[in-house]
Amino acid sequence: MSGQKFAGDKKVKLVSPTARMERQFIDANIHRVPQWIQSWHLTLLTIPWSACLILLGWRAEDNLHWLWGSSLIMVLQWLTDSFDGSVGRARESGLVKWGFYMDHLLDFIFMSLAFVGYVFIVSEPTRYWLFVLMLVFGTFMVNAFLSFAATNKFKITYLGVGPTETRLLFIILNTAVIFVGPKVIEKGIPYFTMVIFLMLTVVVFQTQKQIWSIDMQAKHERPSP
Repeated sequence: MSGQKFAGDKKVKLVSPTARMERQFIDANIHRVPQWIQSWHLTLLTIPWSACLILLGWRAEDNLHWLWGSSLIMVLQWLTDSFDGSVGRARESGLVKWGFYMDHLLDFIFMSLAFVGYVFIVSEPTRYWLFVLMLVFGTFMVNAFLSFAATNKFKITYLGVGPTETRLLFIILNTAVIFVGPKVIEKGIPYFTMVIFLMLTVVVFQTQKQIWSIDMQAKHERPSP
């Protein structure tokens, strides 16, 4: 793969319920992004969005309605995260590898802090489940990066689920907690964790099978010693 051109800025076609609508929205509105806002500005905005998640989670300990703010932050982060790469390509910023690195590093931090934000409102046993679930979600991202390193194809949607669907899941969960209370998380998280773990198992199995095939094909194409 050493001779291949870096392809981190060219994701494999997204396959999820929201992918087509999301692409149409970005293409229709990219010209509305002011010229003084550059791609790296949009990427780095994930830092204050992440800080807001922790602050709002902490405030939700006293009043669950602060979670409306967390849901708003999810929308804002989706907006800036969706447009940063498209703005960079349209304006030829040249920050291909920097954008790949910082964008996905900050996405991981944002996702992790989304889980940490719930620590303030749930009972202690549930906090351990949150960290397990955060590890499982994080492994999806690790799988994506390792798969990219092995195949030079960057895929971020698996089994019909991608980053946008994950954000929607957090927004739905926030809404449920506001109206029903933290017991929604406390009662459902063991079952949800098992479902996500099974999905991860399927994804890892499919990924290793694909990479195994690549290795075997390369082996057969090598000249005999």
